[in-house]
This record gives sequence, C-alpha cells and structure tokens, in this order.
Amino acid sequence: MEGKTVLVTGSTGGIGKETARQLAALGASVILVGRDECRADAAVADIRHTSGNDDVTAITADMSRLRDVRRLAQEASGRAGGVDVLINNAGATRNHREVTEDGIETAFAVNVVAPFCLTHWLMPALTASRQARVINITGGIPRGQIDLNNLQGEKSYVGLSFYNQTKLAQMAMSYRFAQELAATPVTLNVAYPGHAYTSMNKNLTVGTYPPLARPIVPLLRLAMPVVYGRRALLRATRSSVYLASSPEERTTNGAYFNSKAKRTPWPDAVLDDTTRNTIWELCEMQRDGPTTA
Repeated sequence: MEGKTVLVTGSTGGIGKETARQLAALGASVILVGRDECRADAAVADIRHTSGNDDVTAITADMSRLRDVRRLAQEASGRAGGVDVLINNAGATRNHREVTEDGIETAFAVNVVAPFCLTHWLMPALTASRQARVINITGGIPRGQIDLNNLQGEKSYVGLSFYNQTKLAQMAMSYRFAQELAATPVTLNVAYPGHAYTSMNKNLTVGTYPPLARPIVPLLRLAMPVVYGRRALLRATRSSVYLASSPEERTTNGAYFNSKAKRTPWPDAVLDDTTRNTIWELCEMQRDGPTTA
C-alpha cells in the first residue's frame, strides 16, 4: 500500500481504527475521520506508534451532518490530491428516533446518506488516482426486508432492528452505485465485518434491543466482551483490508464480501429494483439539496 492514500471514516475507535492501523502497517498514507478532535489525535498517535508509519493524520467531521461531510470531502481532496481507497466505515444506531439538522433520521443519515454523498463529493479525488476503490462497510444482521413505508423510522422505531434496515438500505444503495461506476476507473464493493465489541454497542440501552431480546441483555453485556473482544475486532477488519489492498480485487466491482473476505450473494432485499431506486433517489435529493450552514 505504499504510495496509496486511504480515507477511513469512523476510524478513531473500533473496527475502523483497527482497519486503519493495518493499512498503515502496510505502508499506506492514512487519513482518519472522527467526531472528537482529542480522540482523533490520540488515535493518530497510537496508530503511528504501533504501525511504525508516521504518515497518519486525521480530519474531524460529524458524519450525521452533510455540511461536515462536504467539508471532509473538500479537505481530504486538498490534503491528499488523490484518494486511492475510501472506506465508508462510520456507523450509527440510536436508542430512539432522532432527526439531524438536515431533517434526516440519524442512523439513516450516517449509514446510508453520508457514504453516498461522501463518495460523490470525493469522486474527482478518486478518479485522479486512476484505480480507486470504495469499500462500504455493512453490519448488523444483513437479512430481512427493507420497509419503504418506514424507511426513516417514521412509523415504528426499535434501535437495532432499524439499524439492520439502514445497513440493508446502504447495501441497496451500494449495489446501484457500483452500476453507476461501471464505466469509470473507480470500483465499489461492500464488506461485512461480522460482530465485534465496540463503543457503539457498549453504549446501547435495553430499549434499543427488540422486545424479545431485552430480558437477556444483562447476559449479553457480560458475554460480548469475551466472545467479541480483541480477537473478534481483528477478524472484523479482514474483509475491508483485503478489499483495500488485494491485487486480485483490483478491478472487482459491485460485489459483496462476507466476514471471511469471500465473495457471497447479495441479500434478496438488495436485489429489488424498486427498493434500490427509491433509496437512490432519496440520497440524490439530500446530495443536491442545500446543506445547513
């Protein structure tokens, strides 16, 4: 990865940070993205030390705000000139429905709209690298249906169930985006990391879980650090690091890779044209609309 610039969102902790660490160890110039400046600075220092690579920097941005996403694209483009790999890793889930300053449900904004807009706004920097790769990180349990009548949790909202839907919606958006990129030097694929114990799921309240799971939440909190601790966190980077660095996947486009970095069929919900087009059009409206000053 020497000579390559990699931008990883949501990379000041969890899976994103470990992904950035491994790519830095491979020699890449890595740009971290996180909301908190102090946490970002600490992550930069940590990755520089453990990877032996000093070419690690950070940009602070809140991925739930489109004005921040636009600024991130501008700053990353100016700092790097070209971006060889974009890893849209940032994710969000909420205990109850919240709406961003742009009028979008927060989890949908971070998990679907932000990667869509960032990829679009970074396209000049991506095409400048001549062989760029975009990797969108899905999550949760990638199966089930996408309810177009409840796409932003307008009718019902259970945090983790809705998170799963937003990640399916992200996959549907990614499938369509890869089709749009087919004639360009930019590829886009989706990676499933599997499960790991991160700050996002550490902070979930009981009410975020589906009702049937709530009685066992105390047991889950005891088990998760053991079952999905450090080793699981490292395994969760396998598919994204592989897609970012593998010569064999240099021209692969529009594919879905599982947690073992193996190509796997897309979920049925992602293959529905109406679903993909509805999500795509909604994302376009947000991209083309005015961002909050």
